[in-house]
Amino acid sequence: MRLQPVPAFNDNYIWLLFDDAPGDASRALIVDPGQAAPVLDMLRDGPPPHGILLTHHHNDHIGGVAELLQCWPQLPVIAAHDARITTATRRVVEGERVDVGPWHFDIIEIPGHTSSHLAFHGAGLLFCGDTLFSLGCGRLFEGSPAQMLESLRRLSTLPAETKVCCGHEYTVANAAFALTVDPSNTALRERAVQARVARDAGHPTLPVALASEIDCNPFLRINTLSVRTSLEHHLQRQLENDVDAFAELRHWKDDFRE
Repeated sequence: MRLQPVPAFNDNYIWLLFDDAPGDASRALIVDPGQAAPVLDMLRDGPPPHGILLTHHHNDHIGGVAELLQCWPQLPVIAAHDARITTATRRVVEGERVDVGPWHFDIIEIPGHTSSHLAFHGAGLLFCGDTLFSLGCGRLFEGSPAQMLESLRRLSTLPAETKVCCGHEYTVANAAFALTVDPSNTALRERAVQARVARDAGHPTLPVALASEIDCNPFLRINTLSVRTSLEHHLQRQLENDVDAFAELRHWKDDFRE
């Protein structure tokens, strides 16, 4: 099994997961192809892919599907029950398991960024779109803070060794905010340095182990003393509960300028 993040647009990643077939016989699973060209550049001359997984309806995650289906008309496209995703061939919900190629993925509904956002968990990987980012989380376009917090908490209960495969290369920018919130976090400081070194060398910062996110990501550490104290100092008031804290942390991030 080989996993490859493929850059698209300014900071998106399309994920390709290759099976263990030898050489040119290896087939890929495609996740969130916002553009077709980067995928076709890599796969056009090889065997047909196993299928496509879509985490949510935003065009930078689904915009390339129609063109890929022109090349491979029989390709399965697995997505949520959302009419805005018109190219889906199979609709899935919470608790289902999908078999694509040699892999099995459990479906987790994670509303917050969008109302119908899905995560796919299997093969030691978590394809989580724009819900959980490296050192951050997605904006709340359609969901509430309570929904997003619950979604993140559900993802954080997955095995610690799970590799987080999110939809954007935001780690360096997210690290700057996370360090503002949690400056005494040694693990976070180390992650920030690693991310900068990787990006300066032209390498992706993803995937990342979920264990590292639990140690470093302030949105997964909303009830820790260091994050809570920093938030209350920033707001100059006490926080009522975790949902209040999460909402304020997300507002702070929305307005943050390094």
